[in-house]
Amino acid sequence: MKQKPQLPVIGWREWVSLPELGIEKIKAKIDTGARSSAIHAFDIETFHQDGKHLVCFKVHPYQRDSIQTVATTSPLFDERQVRNSGGHAELRLVILTPIEILGYQWPIELTLTNRDVMGFRMLLGRQALRHRFLVDPGKSFLLHPK
Repeated sequence: MKQKPQLPVIGWREWVSLPELGIEKIKAKIDTGARSSAIHAFDIETFHQDGKHLVCFKVHPYQRDSIQTVATTSPLFDERQVRNSGGHAELRLVILTPIEILGYQWPIELTLTNRDVMGFRMLLGRQALRHRFLVDPGKSFLLHPK
């Protein structure tokens, strides 16, 4: 019987990078209960340029810090109904962008929403993690220890 390669282990929260958005590091909650991934975004505007549908938005990458701001633009991938943590459906814009964790880089779908009152500015859902990592819910920051 052929043995599957061992997947790297991550904790329930990790520092991740979103290089195409200009976000060098953002603390993400690893949430296997959530299907999709989300990032705290504000001043969201969609527009058309050269026949492409784009979205520009701003991100405060660090919790409890409203000074450091990253302004970025990305192609709009989709708009879809997503259930928020309160169980209410909301229409969210979706972008497709690379994420980098532990030297691995792959594209993920990322919904834009207001997470200002949430404990984490980013939520990494199971769709982005599937077949890439195992999650140890008793550990934190296994990839980048403080």
